[in-house]
Amino acid sequence: MSLTAGIVGLPNVGKSTLFNAITKAGAEMANYPFATIDPNVGMVEVPDNRLDRIQELIPAKKVVPTTFEFTDIAGIVKGASKGEGLGNQFLENIRQVDAIVHVVRAFDDDNITHVSGKIDPIDDIETINLELGLSDLEAVNKRLAKVERAAKGSDKEAKAELAVLQKIKPVLEAGGAVRTIDFDEEEMKIVKGLFLLTSKPVLYVANIAEDDMADPEDSKYFGLIKDYAAKEGAEAIAVAAEAEEEIAQLDDDEKQDFLEAEGVEEPGLNRLIRASYHLLGLQTFFTAGGKETRAWTFKTGTKAPQAAGIIHSDFERGFIRAEVMAFADLDQFESEAAVKEAGKLRVEGKDYVMEDGDIVEFRFNV
Repeated sequence: MSLTAGIVGLPNVGKSTLFNAITKAGAEMANYPFATIDPNVGMVEVPDNRLDRIQELIPAKKVVPTTFEFTDIAGIVKGASKGEGLGNQFLENIRQVDAIVHVVRAFDDDNITHVSGKIDPIDDIETINLELGLSDLEAVNKRLAKVERAAKGSDKEAKAELAVLQKIKPVLEAGGAVRTIDFDEEEMKIVKGLFLLTSKPVLYVANIAEDDMADPEDSKYFGLIKDYAAKEGAEAIAVAAEAEEEIAQLDDDEKQDFLEAEGVEEPGLNRLIRASYHLLGLQTFFTAGGKETRAWTFKTGTKAPQAAGIIHSDFERGFIRAEVMAFADLDQFESEAAVKEAGKLRVEGKDYVMEDGDIVEFRFNV
């Protein structure tokens, strides 16, 4: 799948450090604004313990996790919507991603310059949100000028778009985000076609100090970020980017020792990757046994034939049925035969909507 989550934030908040940790790609880091100019793109594996359990119960020759993209976008500064910094270029980069991972500095360090000279997470968030909102407002005003003329006639599509634009404009003028507005299904189709920056789902990531890894609630900044996110129905998580970058370079045994020393059960990156994956509206189904046990990514709401097509176009073209069991049932009954005996193995047709954790064998004929 080609969906990507874009990592954004002010300069020097830890975006590239986080990207390095996620992808081990070695993006450039420097203690000055705009160290990242062209966006870096990296594929990441989605951590999923279910794969290990499936492999344990239905052994295959190899195990293949699913993946998706992260894009590291350069730091945005105040005035970006008017071209400050490298504003227009960066805003266009954000326009190309499907969801926003907004990194916010939540640690004190006199050795790392803050672009505004002080640590204030809420001010940082609002600086970026304001720039995205101003860019959207400019786009909406330009579109309104065109659509209003068309809507004076009998153009139903123009009238529908005009109503949506008039719904959006006052929210942007008040400093709000398009994603906080309730739209019906038809309105949402119009909104998607506008490609507005503040319509994208967002995950706030507090970049905390290593000392706060064991209990992020101890961070004097994380609570502020969580409260801000909650007001717009978004999620916030805490990650110590610098420590996570160190962890990412370790082998499995060293990694476990590091985590135990910090009093942490799993790398914060695992939570970040899973949260970003779900932010994109992605879920996972599995195929199991034989040559490989594999995780496959699908968009929420996908039907069985289209899911089969993710594996191979012939599977969708010649789809007959899907034989499905839930991961939870395999986990409970511990074998395919036991799942079938318990009546939990289902035969689904073309209208079946896939569910996260489905273990599937597709039957097809071409």
